[in-house]
Amino acid sequence: MKTTIDIANGLFEEAKKIARRDNTTLKALIEEGLRRVVEEKKRKKAFRLKKVTFKGRGLSPEFRDASWEEIRREIYKGRGG
Repeated sequence: MKTTIDIANGLFEEAKKIARRDNTTLKALIEEGLRRVVEEKKRKKAFRLKKVTFKGRGLSPEFRDASWEEIRREIYKGRGG
C-alpha cells in the first residue's frame, strides 16, 4: 500500500543514514520500526480497573429506600451544600 507521511527532517535524515549504513531501504527500516511498535503495543495489557469492595451490609437502614438527593442532603447537612 502506498501512503504519504510527514517525518521530522532530522529523523528522516538519520533514518536515511542508517538505511545506507545497513544496506537496506528506508521503506524496510520504517516497516521494521512499525512492526516493533505494533508488537510492543499488542503485548501491553489493556487497563482494567480492579474490583474493590468492602465487607459491609450496604446502606444503613435509614437510607435503604432513600433517593440520591436525600442521601446527598444528609451528607452535606451543616456544610453549606
